[in-house]
Amino acid sequence: MATKKKGRTSAKKKRFIARVAAVIVTIILLLVIAALVLYFFFPETFYKLYDKAKAAYLEYTKTLYYDSDDDDPEGTEGVNSQPVPEGELADIATSQFSIHFLQLGNKYTGDSTLIKCGDTEVLIDAGSRKSSASTISAYIDQYCTDGTLEYVIATHAHQDHIAGFVGNSDGGTKTGILYRYNIGTIIEFSGHNTDSQIYKDYVAATEFAEERGATVYTATQCWYERDGASKSYALNDDGTLTLNVLYNYYYENETADENDYSVCVLLSYTPAEGEASHYLFTGDLEGDGESHLVDDNQLPKVKLFKGGHHGSKTSTTDKLLSVIQPENIAVCCCAGATEYTDNPDNTFPTQAFIDRVSKYTENVYVTTMCIDYDAGTFEPMNGDIVFYIDENQLKLWCSNNTTKLKDTEWFKANRTGWTD
Repeated sequence: MATKKKGRTSAKKKRFIARVAAVIVTIILLLVIAALVLYFFFPETFYKLYDKAKAAYLEYTKTLYYDSDDDDPEGTEGVNSQPVPEGELADIATSQFSIHFLQLGNKYTGDSTLIKCGDTEVLIDAGSRKSSASTISAYIDQYCTDGTLEYVIATHAHQDHIAGFVGNSDGGTKTGILYRYNIGTIIEFSGHNTDSQIYKDYVAATEFAEERGATVYTATQCWYERDGASKSYALNDDGTLTLNVLYNYYYENETADENDYSVCVLLSYTPAEGEASHYLFTGDLEGDGESHLVDDNQLPKVKLFKGGHHGSKTSTTDKLLSVIQPENIAVCCCAGATEYTDNPDNTFPTQAFIDRVSKYTENVYVTTMCIDYDAGTFEPMNGDIVFYIDENQLKLWCSNNTTKLKDTEWFKANRTGWTD
């Protein structure tokens, strides 16, 4: 009898385990089916959920990206840096070359960077919303007098980097950058996951520019110099200023993170006399992409770095910083805006970003500051940030002020670091 009872108990236990396993398998299958439906039929919703899941994961695993105090310079939370001499607005247009980090006219974070050298203009990205196109073009028109942008770079397919290329329609006239200007060469991201409407609109704008004579290359074509593309473009007659496309592992490999498809470029100035200087732009490249960037390129120390991913905690990693050792950093964001998170430490520029960059420089500048996100109010922090070379000397001019981030009231109320 005991043997039979034991056998019945064992059989019941097996049936229970089988039922539990069946339930688990069913749940997994339903989740997979739901994910596939979202991916193929509702891609925007899929990637929004993916981004939220990733943010939650990173919040849970802070040590993956958060800095620790044990590798800070002994006895300090940061370093003092040589100040950049203040320039004059009137000198920018005639300078040897200039790099402009633009405000975008709203409470949203995004990127748009103008590089000017003589009659040559390069525009890297045009965020953050379609309405930003009018703000960007009004700024460009102060410096581009011939209506032509020789080079346009679209780093990746997110709205906050490409919406201004598309713009709106005003009385039948399209306001987007790719519609408004004559475009020489477009260098765009090699890969993407999104099938969003703004991406489709960007493709249509690119095709319009191409029909009007623009040449379109992917970053991969540039790197391998295929189909007439080049990995290095001279921006002046004597070739002392070059725009160089760097190799990004994700030009040729898939990733679930749209940001890691970012086109990365290095601006290099090699005057006949004096030291060479370098300026790095990595779009929204994340930590994994930055790691590959360091491994696959001979990156120099840089005079200026556009802070990765708007000062996110997941970019501008120690591995990259230890190589490029930036002297100056410009952050394109609306500081403190709760667009992506309600965690005050993780609004741009994040505390983790500051913990890392403070070991290399205190010359950090930010375009815009959020006053009340829900009310849609914002104001300039530094405003439009312009670094320019005049008589081989780097100078700084900002439309609002040249106050370093660490000295702003916003920083004192919301962040820590850079102690004396």
